[in-house]
Amino acid sequence: MKFLRYGNPGAEKPGMVDADGTIRDLSAHVADLAGSALDPANLAKIAKLDPKSLPAVPGGVRIGSCVARPGNFIAVGLNFADHAAETGSPIPKEPILFNKTPNCVVGPNDDVVLPPGSVKSDWEVELAIVIGKTAWRVSEKDALSYVAGFAVCNDVSEREWQIERGGQWMKGKGAPTFGPLGPWLVTPDEIADVQNLHMWLELNGKMVQDGSSKTMIFDCAHLVHYISQFLQLDPGDVITTGTPPGVGLGMKPPLFLKAGDVMRLGIAGLGEQRQTVRQG
Repeated sequence: MKFLRYGNPGAEKPGMVDADGTIRDLSAHVADLAGSALDPANLAKIAKLDPKSLPAVPGGVRIGSCVARPGNFIAVGLNFADHAAETGSPIPKEPILFNKTPNCVVGPNDDVVLPPGSVKSDWEVELAIVIGKTAWRVSEKDALSYVAGFAVCNDVSEREWQIERGGQWMKGKGAPTFGPLGPWLVTPDEIADVQNLHMWLELNGKMVQDGSSKTMIFDCAHLVHYISQFLQLDPGDVITTGTPPGVGLGMKPPLFLKAGDVMRLGIAGLGEQRQTVRQG
């Protein structure tokens, strides 16, 4: 099933997408797509509802992030072999983890705002994992049973702050609007092979990223297992799993975002995003 949240920022309501692409309101059945509501068993019960029995949402409504503000927003660096190669980095022996801030999450089509002083902001289409039930030291073979679904994420990154200013990568990863998420939370049963999904991003109509989740170094099951060895993952937490090649940092010469740029990105089966860049 494809779940989503719609409405004005801070007042989003839960919904689902029916077979015709119409958004159906779920407010009578779940308060929000957050916390225990994301347990895979609960989502399976909701999916059994007849979508035609639910109120249709008028077209043109704003789509919010597909989950409410996460408690943890964890990212994985250099997790695609071809992206590591374009940056000249060695293949990691273990996943490289860093944090994005929970309050950087916005809707899939909201503007991306360049912070004052930003000169090297960049794009990264990524496959996001949304946790559905508490995961603490879970086995790799069971890891995907803790997943509520998958979504598109744009891991917007300020490279100067990330790389040149010392300290942790999170300095360049968590500015407001640096985490567009959605449009949909797609349940695992809708995806034939999460490790073989086409991923792409266009900048101003030109394809710059054209890759696949099959080149991930550490797959989704391993990442949930691995991260849960160090911290407890709770329902609604998000893990964004790395990007294929084609980021601005890897171009010769490097290319970075500026006001007026338009990013369009997507992952097969998970929907598309579109953001206009503006200066903050």
